[in-house]
Amino acid sequence: MDEYVLTLVVRVEKSARPAQTDALETAARAVLAILADERSYGEGEWAEAMSAWQDNRIRKITKRARGAEWRRTEGLPGITVAGTGTGGGADAAAAEVRVFPPTPVDDVPPELFKLQVSGTDFEDADDLPPVEPGVPVLWLNPTLEMSSGKAMAQCGHAAQLTWWELPDAARKEWEASGFALAVRTAEKAQWTRLLSSGLPVVQDAGFTEVAPGSRTVIAHHPLLTR
Repeated sequence: MDEYVLTLVVRVEKSARPAQTDALETAARAVLAILADERSYGEGEWAEAMSAWQDNRIRKITKRARGAEWRRTEGLPGITVAGTGTGGGADAAAAEVRVFPPTPVDDVPPELFKLQVSGTDFEDADDLPPVEPGVPVLWLNPTLEMSSGKAMAQCGHAAQLTWWELPDAARKEWEASGFALAVRTAEKAQWTRLLSSGLPVVQDAGFTEVAPGSRTVIAHHPLLTR
């Protein structure tokens, strides 16, 4: 069976880079957007690829593009999700992330294959606002160091695990909100409590940056409180 990979592309222009938290939140919402899209299930044009991907190891990769590279990605089937600017200062651009239906690892479109993985290290310029009550939170492991691109893929995975566990009514409500969510780094004691909560947790295979079995993100959706 072919192994599939879902590609996320973040727009990074020379003079405009997204803030870290905005990029992570937008990546997570992009994954949710493609999961909810009618083309991804039933008789949809992406349904076969989505099924093949979800029935195997759920691989995701984040790449970056700018200028003509970004415009070429817009010519491929996919969904572009705009960020909200969370964590950005005066010079930060709101994040833009485009998600593409999964493809076999050995058959990634050249427009995506040629894009770089490196260069996706972002920073927050402003203090992060308090999370609004009732908003799902993806909690990052405070003991791990990951590039922004790696963390984007991990947040996307955490959002996907949450989506799988939600009933249909909750999924529709979340979609109607524009997939409202927040990404924050947990305090160490908080992370320990979250690990024993039974909430969805991403356990990385360890191919890049972190050791195999590392638990990277825990998803706390109000309807999944254990």
